[in-house]
Amino acid sequence: MLTIRLARTGKKKHPSFRIVVLEKSKRRDGRYIDQLGHYNPKTDPASIHLDKEKYDFWVARGAQPTDTVKSFLGKIG
Repeated sequence: MLTIRLARTGKKKHPSFRIVVLEKSKRRDGRYIDQLGHYNPKTDPASIHLDKEKYDFWVARGAQPTDTVKSFLGKIG
């Protein structure tokens, strides 16, 4: 089963996240299938970039977004 979730990048105490598609059983920062965007919580306001076309492509093929990724959709419109 595919899932759309966050993968952490960045230094210690300076997190940055990628929004990625990967198998549900893989570890958080494991090898991913496709990168859909990024999220930086350290900026004011937090910056979110999500490629809506790629997101729709993967959801149509059965990928399940996490609750956090779903909340990003409401914030970016």
